[in-house]
This record gives sequence, structure tokens and C-alpha cells, in this order.
Amino acid sequence: MTTARIFRPTKSATQSGAGRTKRWHLVYTPETPRGVDPLMGWTSSDDMKSQIQLAFDTKEEAIAYAERNAIAFVVEEPKPLARRTISYSDNFRPGRVGQWTH
Repeated sequence: MTTARIFRPTKSATQSGAGRTKRWHLVYTPETPRGVDPLMGWTSSDDMKSQIQLAFDTKEEAIAYAERNAIAFVVEEPKPLARRTISYSDNFRPGRVGQWTH
């Protein structure tokens, strides 16, 4: 039975904005493990579905697609971003906790 993950990707460490994190993706889970090619030593797979990644505007569209095509799926909800808002002027506050290093 083919299964898939439906998720919204998180931003990478090199991203400063939220680009490419707003769409929902449907990715098939691998059916067979990857193997090492004996001649070249490359990692390869016989699973053609591992190359498929579909993008949808909403989670409901991705779920509807999976149900319409009889694909078992797991929905992974995105974790909320934990952001701490600081400003440059906080470095010069009188009640600053840390000591200056220079």
C-alpha cells in the first residue's frame, strides 16, 4: 500500500523570510530502501514514486487529492514559530543581564 506525507515545509537555516513555506506538499514514503550501486558506489533506488513531490495551496486540497486517488496519508501539522523580538537598542539597556565583552 502506498502511503504519503502531507506537510508544510519549514524554512531552512539560510532563509531569512518565509518563502517556499506557505504551500502544502504531498510526498510518497519510500517503499523500498535505497541501495548502493556496486559499480559506481552511488546511492540509488528502484522506487519511482520517491521522485514525486506535489504542491498544493491548502491542506484540504492535498487531502482531497490523496482521497480521490486512494492514497493512504499522514498529515503533519507545522509547529508554531518561536520568535523572540529584540531590537538593536536592547544591547544598550541599563538593566541588561549580560556583561560587555569588549
